[in-house]
Amino acid sequence: MKPVLFVSFAALVAAVPVTAAAPPYESTAKVAFLQDLSSGAVLYDKGADVRMPPASMAKMMTVYVAFDLIKQGKLKLDQTFAVRPETWRQWHGPAAGSTMFLETGEQVSVRDLLHGIVTLSGNDACVVLAEGISGTEPAFVALMNAKAKELGLANSHFGNSNGWPDEGVTYVTARDLASLARSTIEDFPELYKDFYARKDYSRTLSDGKTINQENRDPLLGRVSGADGLKTGHTEEAGYGFTGSAEQNGRRLVMVVAGLDSFNGRIEESVRFIDWGFKAWTTKPLFTKGRKVETAEVQLGSDSEVGLVAPRNLAVTLPNGVAGTMQVKVVYNGPIKAPIKAGQHIADLVVTTPDTPPQTMPLVAESDVGEAGFFGRAWAGLMSIFG
Repeated sequence: MKPVLFVSFAALVAAVPVTAAAPPYESTAKVAFLQDLSSGAVLYDKGADVRMPPASMAKMMTVYVAFDLIKQGKLKLDQTFAVRPETWRQWHGPAAGSTMFLETGEQVSVRDLLHGIVTLSGNDACVVLAEGISGTEPAFVALMNAKAKELGLANSHFGNSNGWPDEGVTYVTARDLASLARSTIEDFPELYKDFYARKDYSRTLSDGKTINQENRDPLLGRVSGADGLKTGHTEEAGYGFTGSAEQNGRRLVMVVAGLDSFNGRIEESVRFIDWGFKAWTTKPLFTKGRKVETAEVQLGSDSEVGLVAPRNLAVTLPNGVAGTMQVKVVYNGPIKAPIKAGQHIADLVVTTPDTPPQTMPLVAESDVGEAGFFGRAWAGLMSIFG
């Protein structure tokens, strides 16, 4: 049976008064993107799908791969990797960019390397971690690209582990960076909290000298609820930043790129996310676990399954003139059994005046097994007779 797009209107929330006109904003960045993760609403889009060099924002993918391996139990935070002399020579000194001042032959823990990457943006830390995990940096980069494909980053490709300029082999888009940020925050909440919100990091060298470096994140200490992610800068890319903050249960992710200066990045990043929190508001739709609708099931032990909210669902709206919104449930159906409770099988789509549709997931309320022999036979007869 060919899947058919089923659309069901949620009568409880259709035509609810909302705000209408999107608040104006003009970013000074060449590329800018802002999304409200509580609803999925895109609040601002300036060149979000334009391919660009990420500079050190590429390190977010290196960290994601490491976090994923830690979650799987394949990598331990207290595990140590040696700094190869060849790696030290390549990524040591002023010409090597940002560094955590690793020393040749040093045994460094995964925990320290991650702090060196996230807080200090250490190019040396990225390569040592990559070589420690996969043997060579190219082998690790293959993991990065495989994970990017798995996450749906359709317009991103990585040629190295640290975002070093490589004649266009490494490229991303602002939308992909925001998706990567979201995946990091949602897939590894504890690791994200432990590593991304740190304001500085110190390490003591073999000669007893202690080096302390500050996190370049322009939101930390300046915006309430800011807790990551990553800056980037090269002559080619300009100054960029992918960041996030959460206020009153509402989390925003922002990307800016192509800015002209360090201070310009700070000013625009703070102004941009502040606008996102103040010029927009959220209205609750359904609480976590609330049944929104039902969906028809094909060849299942039950003929239908409840569609519930997997988390608190809300719509993001601009402050402005009152209007209306329309809410509908969309799925490809009938949905073929078996179905697992919690499986994402439908979407809640909210349409408001002057804003793009906001799409939120709905999941199965319960397991639905496959129909038995007689159930399948009956379904076959019904399909024959229309």
